[in-house]
Amino acid sequence: MKILVLHGPNLNLLGTREPGVYGKVTLVEVDRMLREHARRRGGSVECRQSNHEGQLVDWLQAAQREGFGGIVFNPGAFTHYSIALRDAVAAITLPVVEVHLSNVHGREEFRRHSVIAAVARGQIAGFGPQSYLLGFDALTAPARRPAPRR
Repeated sequence: MKILVLHGPNLNLLGTREPGVYGKVTLVEVDRMLREHARRRGGSVECRQSNHEGQLVDWLQAAQREGFGGIVFNPGAFTHYSIALRDAVAAITLPVVEVHLSNVHGREEFRRHSVIAAVARGQIAGFGPQSYLLGFDALTAPARRPAPRR
């Protein structure tokens, strides 16, 4: 399965931006980890980053037409207030997993609310770059039926 990975604003500064919060791994390294992870699982990823809300909306809207099967999305600061991104995620039929490097729920109050989460398939936060890999796995894992009750 081909997965689109979208990185929002300021993620291009990974490795130098607040390393105590976000770590020292660069975005180039995160993308490389994702490509290798996907390849080992028989899939592929295309990674894109933008500091511009409208560009992210355009990519979300075009993803299915471009042949992607799902989206791993770190909206960055847009997570907390972008109704445009929320509406774009709600408008598309592809599954979207929202991911965050840091545990947004353990940080400042304003970071604890996501306008995206309610329309995403799920949210993964707090595992550093592993959050992206978990997001990929969540989108590509075969559907599992619950075990029958006994």
